[in-house]
Amino acid sequence: MSKRGDLKAQILELTREYYKEVHAPKKEFVPGKSFINYGGRYFDDQEIVNLVDSSLDFWLTAGPWTHKFETRLAQWLGVKYCAVTNSGSSANLLAFYTLTSPKLGDRAIKRGDEVITVAAGFPTTVNPIIQFGAIPVFVDVCLPGFDIDINQLEIAYSPKCKAVMIAHSLGNPFNLKAVLAFCEKHNLWLIEDNCDALGSEYILDGVTKKTGTWGHIGTSSFYPPHHMTMGEGGAVYTNDSELDKLCRSFRDWGRDCWCVGGVDNTCKLRFTGQFGELPRGYDHKYVYSHFGFNLKITDMQAAIGCAQLEKLDFIVAARRANYQTLYNGLKNAPGIILPVAEENSNPSWFGFLIAVKENAGFTRNELTGYLEANKIQTRNLFAGNLIKHPVFDEMRKTGEGYRQVGDLKNTDFVMTNTFWIGVYPGMTAEQNAWMIECITKFCNEHVK
Repeated sequence: MSKRGDLKAQILELTREYYKEVHAPKKEFVPGKSFINYGGRYFDDQEIVNLVDSSLDFWLTAGPWTHKFETRLAQWLGVKYCAVTNSGSSANLLAFYTLTSPKLGDRAIKRGDEVITVAAGFPTTVNPIIQFGAIPVFVDVCLPGFDIDINQLEIAYSPKCKAVMIAHSLGNPFNLKAVLAFCEKHNLWLIEDNCDALGSEYILDGVTKKTGTWGHIGTSSFYPPHHMTMGEGGAVYTNDSELDKLCRSFRDWGRDCWCVGGVDNTCKLRFTGQFGELPRGYDHKYVYSHFGFNLKITDMQAAIGCAQLEKLDFIVAARRANYQTLYNGLKNAPGIILPVAEENSNPSWFGFLIAVKENAGFTRNELTGYLEANKIQTRNLFAGNLIKHPVFDEMRKTGEGYRQVGDLKNTDFVMTNTFWIGVYPGMTAEQNAWMIECITKFCNEHVK
């Protein structure tokens, strides 16, 4: 072995020792005193070894690890193309802007076009629509799945509608059969925000596929509490080669060239093409066909992702098992509604959503306050009702910039009555038991 290789081997071996000393789980759980996070990083020494390994190579931008991660994630999802980006929010931005490309002709989303979505979710599912200048059309959600109310799709439709962009709420797939049929009927794009649902499955006409792969484009987030983490990171995936090419253009400054970093003239057009009103033969590496961004990741992030992918099947199974434990333990607790999987689906749960019934005898905030006092971390279902937030103040005053179908009654119920607790793989049997005990005790003592 060369001196370089020997030094690297020593460094990586010490890195494994450092993990054992600093990061390996050691603490004993004490009910009521030990804190139960709703989510967290699930990793071992391999993630840190990969991170250090890539840092020693000092390829700071997207490089070999990134290519490896994109290829392996696409294979795991069962899609042809995957482009990684610096966050799940950026993934949603890229997915939406991909569909605004003039290269899509009449199917391109233009300013003033409408996109059907829901207000009960995370804002970055909706933000790209508004930031571009399109019009979100908000429909309600259903209980107890907390996903889009498919009965409102036709009511929401207008000739201006070009797409549907919705998330699989907390990992529970929405009714893909109905949404896909609606999109096909009206020739609409479908963007699946899959950031909370990596590994969820849906069965349609006897075919089982992962969510995020049924529509035209899917997105993922690799923020620490999600199913897998790269610290910050996200991905856009598709089976359409043109959409993949357009996505990469928007991600990489809006350039027309598709040569990867450090490689020249893969496109065979570097000094021979005619683009816009540029001189013939203008260097294709500096030709721009979109008003794009720079939303790439570093190779160090991708190196962590490669280690996470090796654990992903276990992570999904553990989340499903934790959900089932909580469901079985809480199904008889009075005053609350538990999450139920969509028909023909097998969710990879992001969290365990609990709704306090109307007139239960206690409120959502009273229950969450009790849980937080007992060291159990809780979270609301993100925005609750996005339209009620300050960011919509001006739009509400003018009545312009969005449409809504009906009164969004269930969305308001989500805003006031729901919260969720964790199911991430770091949960132990003792932690699950403590959450069940606390919730059951409070409900029994306070229900009318």
